[in-house]
Order: sequence, then structure tokens, then C-alpha cells
Amino acid sequence: MDELIHLSSDPSWAAGPIPGRCGHYVQRKKRYCKMTPGEGKKYCGEHAENGEVMSRAAESGSPVLWTPSICKDQLQKHLKKCNSREKPQPVFYVHNVNSGAVTLETSHEQMSLSSLSKEDLKKLTDTLVRVTNDLDPPLPDKKLCHPALHEALNDPANGDSASKHLKQQGSILGHLESLDFLGQSRCFVEFGAGRGKLSHWVNIATEDAENVHFLLVERVTTRFKVDGKQRKSTFERLHIDIQHLCLDRVPSLVQKRLPVIGIGKHLCGAGTDLALRCLVRSYSKSDGEPQLKRSRTDTEPTISVDPTDQCNVRGIVIALCCHHRCDWQHYVGTDFFEKLGLGQREFGLFQRMSSWATCGARNPSQGETFSGKGNNEDLEEHDLDQRNNDCNAESEQGLQLSVEEREHLGRLCKLLIDRGRVDYLEKMGYEANLEYYTEPEVSLENVILMAAPRLHKLLNCPK
Repeated sequence: MDELIHLSSDPSWAAGPIPGRCGHYVQRKKRYCKMTPGEGKKYCGEHAENGEVMSRAAESGSPVLWTPSICKDQLQKHLKKCNSREKPQPVFYVHNVNSGAVTLETSHEQMSLSSLSKEDLKKLTDTLVRVTNDLDPPLPDKKLCHPALHEALNDPANGDSASKHLKQQGSILGHLESLDFLGQSRCFVEFGAGRGKLSHWVNIATEDAENVHFLLVERVTTRFKVDGKQRKSTFERLHIDIQHLCLDRVPSLVQKRLPVIGIGKHLCGAGTDLALRCLVRSYSKSDGEPQLKRSRTDTEPTISVDPTDQCNVRGIVIALCCHHRCDWQHYVGTDFFEKLGLGQREFGLFQRMSSWATCGARNPSQGETFSGKGNNEDLEEHDLDQRNNDCNAESEQGLQLSVEEREHLGRLCKLLIDRGRVDYLEKMGYEANLEYYTEPEVSLENVILMAAPRLHKLLNCPK
């Protein structure tokens, strides 16, 4: 009997199958199969063959080291098609190309709000109010829409969640239209694309335009994608973490040389900073803008790209989200913080306090939880992000802040972090702006970041 190869060491395997159910361990689901086998059978029809091999191996005394899947003499053949094997990286993969500089400071352990004394927390909130006092808030009354979504918005079959998504997507498209970003001969790069619904509506809005291409960047496999519903435009998925994506090496961009518009709907936390580096890196190289200064301890990789292949980024429109998931190493506004006399410690604390802007409006007594059961495909990521452990810490520290005060401080934290992003873009040759693009009743994460090279002046951008 051939020796079997161990494919999992999950402890749930040792617990054994559910009585009366199939004895096959499903590696992908980390549990035993729940199908009912036939009378007198140990395995269901789907897993009978593998199960019998396992049984015979055990009875013969063969060293069964791992969950039954394949025999050893079939291993090399199996590895050529196994979905769990390490796959070769695509040509546009450059390790950590969009990460921030790694310095000694980035390795410092972050401090939690709950570890602060009442006096320290009071000093922190006073500092926050002081440094944000002169910062311009996002422009109000910029809730736009686009004709492409009028029919969908008026569909009586829409539920509350679907309507909220459509209103946000309509406003994002309205901002793209106001900046003249919707048109022919361009490539829309959607970061954190998920199902690709934002690109879907952009595609509908540009259905009369020629030569429109879509790149959907998503690091995980997504169900219920809308890519297959598109007929005219080209939809291409890039399964890669934004941290490692070099746009200048994407073959379709190199071949078509289309201007790039970076878009995103609720691009979570550090994802926004990684996306900005991904886009701005290309623009700054091709247009001769100064690069950020790097210290001797930096470990950002240098990449070799033919200047004729570098993509031309014409605009950025990203709806922001989940500032409490930001990371100092990836954050693009570190210079902005340092100019204000702030560092990694303050950033980490303000990052945690930013969640007060959204969780402060929820009543903990309601016991709002997301079990993962049912259809959660229309829920926002910041809603599924169950909770921040520091969300209510200040109530136990003696400050006795009201919900309104806590939410206000959270908004100031978000403003501070976002203004650092605007400062970064302006240094890199962009004109950037923040706007409220939808109502809080539609989404508590209702700020959009827009940017364009100075040669393409942002509309409605205050001087």
C-alpha cells in the first residue's frame, strides 16, 4: 500500500466526524463532511473512493500521517494542478513596492487607549483639538448623482442596503463626471474591488465611450462578481495585494498606454495609503516630480521600469473608510504628522480614536452583531468590522464624554489622517481635496478623496 501524504494538521481532524455523517475530512473547510452516507457505509458517494483508500491504508498498518487525499506516488502529478501550491508571482508583482519606508520607529509597540490615565487621555484630546483647529474640513453639500443610476435608484424592489449602496455609487460617479474623468480611451483601476460593482456602474456611465478598460484589484477570491455581465468594455482582475502591485508592469497598461483613473469605494484603512503610493509612484516618475526623501534605514525596493512603459495617472477618486485600520509604516502622511510635532505614538492613538466617529453613534445595548450567517454581500466592510476594542475605553477612564463629543473627536482624528494624505498628494504634484459625498444616514463613512495632477485642475477646489 502506498504511503499517504499529510495535507493538514488541523486539530479538528483528530476530533473525528459527526456520528452518522461522512468520515471524510474536508481540508478547505477545516471540518468533516456533513453528508449522510448510505446504509452500512462510512463515506458519502462523493468521498467514497478517498475514504476507502484511507481505510485500507489504516488496516494494512501503512503510516497514515496526514488527512487522506492522494497517494505518495501521485504527489508530483497532483502538485502540478493543486490549488494550494505556491503559484508563480505575476510580472506586476514587486514585493512591498508600495509599502512605506521601514525604519526603527515603525517597530515600536503601539499603545492602547485603555492603558492611558485620565490625565494622559485628556492631554491627548486637547492636542487633537489644537492640531486640527486650522485644518479645513471636507467640503459640505457635495452629494451628487449620475443619470446612469437613476433607473436602479427608483427600482421599488430595492431594499434599504441596496439603496444606500446605489446612492454612494451614484455620488462617486457624479464626482467622476464633474472632474471630467468619465470618457473614452482610459483605464479605470478599482482598488479593493470586491464584486466590482463600482466598475460596473462606471462601465454603464461610459457605454458610449470607446477604448475603456477596467482593472479590478482584489487580493482575495470574490463570489457573485459582476465581471461576466460586461460585454463591451474589457474587465481584467488582478489577484494581488495592493502592497505589491506595480502598475507600470501590468501588460495591458503597457500595451494600451491608456491614462489611468484610480477609484475605490470604502477602501479600508491602509489600503488607501497603499493605493495612493501605487498611483502616485507612476505619476511622479513619468512627470519628473520630486520623490519623497528616504532615510538610510529605508528598505523600499527600487524597481527598474522602461520610462516608455510608465502609466499616466490622470485622477484619483476614493471613498475613504476604516481609519482605525491604518498603519504608520504604510501611511503616506508621516511627514505631515511630524510637521505638527506628532509621531507614531500619537498616530496610533488617534487611529484608534477615529473609530469613535462611527461606533459612537451605535447603541451597544442593541447588541448589533454580524454572525456571518445569511447574505451579507451588501454590508459595508466597516459594518462587518465587528468592533474596535478601544471604542468605549474612555468611558471607563473617567472623562464621561457624551456620544456627540466622542463622535466629534473621532471625526477630528479622521480629518487629521486624511489631511496628511492630501498633504502627500500635493507634495507629489497633485491638487487634492476632501468632500462629504453622501449623508451620514446613508453611510457613516461619508468622505471622498479626490486628486488630479495640477495640469488638470480640480473643480471646486478652494484656494
